[in-house]
Amino acid sequence: MSTQREGWTAADKPAAPDPSVEPASETTVPLLNIANILTILRILLVPVFLVVLFVGDGHSTTWRLIATGVFAVAAITDRIDGQLARKYGLVTDFGKLADPIADKALIGAALVGLSILGDLPWWVTAVIAVRELGITLLRFAVLRHAVIPAGRGGKLKTLVQTIAIGYYLLPLPEGFEVAGWILMGAAVLLTVVTGLDYVVQAVRLRAGVHKVEANASTGA
Repeated sequence: MSTQREGWTAADKPAAPDPSVEPASETTVPLLNIANILTILRILLVPVFLVVLFVGDGHSTTWRLIATGVFAVAAITDRIDGQLARKYGLVTDFGKLADPIADKALIGAALVGLSILGDLPWWVTAVIAVRELGITLLRFAVLRHAVIPAGRGGKLKTLVQTIAIGYYLLPLPEGFEVAGWILMGAAVLLTVVTGLDYVVQAVRLRAGVHKVEANASTGA
C-alpha cells in the first residue's frame, strides 16, 4: 500500500531554495526614515537660526524671540527623532552618528553667536566647543570598529546646554543673570564630565579591539 508521501509527484514537492537569491532581511531599516529626516532638518535649521540671530544688531527683542523660536524647534526635533527611532525600530548607524553631530552644530552655532554678540563669555564657548569637536573626532576615529551612541549622560548634557542657551537667547530684563550663570555653569560641568566618559569608552573599545586582534594573530 503506497503512502501519500510516496504518491507525491516532483511538481508537488516544495522547491529547494535558490542559493543565488539572498533572503530579505526583516531587520533592515531604511536610511531615509522619519527619524533621520528630522535629524537632517535640525542641521538645515542651523544657518536659518544664525541669520535670524544676527538680524539688525542682534539684540532686537522681536528678532531674538524669533531666533529663540527657531532654536527651540530645532532642539525639539532632537527629542522627537530619538523617540521615533526607538519606538518604531528606526535606529541606524547614520542616525547614531548624525544625531549628536546635529546637536553639536546647533549648540556650537548658538554659543558662537552669543559670544560674538557679547552675551556669553568666550571661555564658555571655547570649553564646550573643544569638548564637542574632540568627541566628534573621537567618534570618527573608532567608527571602523563601532559606533559610540549618545548615552544618557550625553543626552542630559545636551538638554541642560539647550535650556541654558535658550535662557541666554531670550531678551530678558536685567536681574535674571544669576539664573543664567547657574544654568550655563551646570552645562559646562556636564560637558566636561561626559566628555571624559566618552574618552574612557573609546579607550576600552580600542583595547578590546587590540585584544581580539592579538588573539586572532596567535590563534588563541
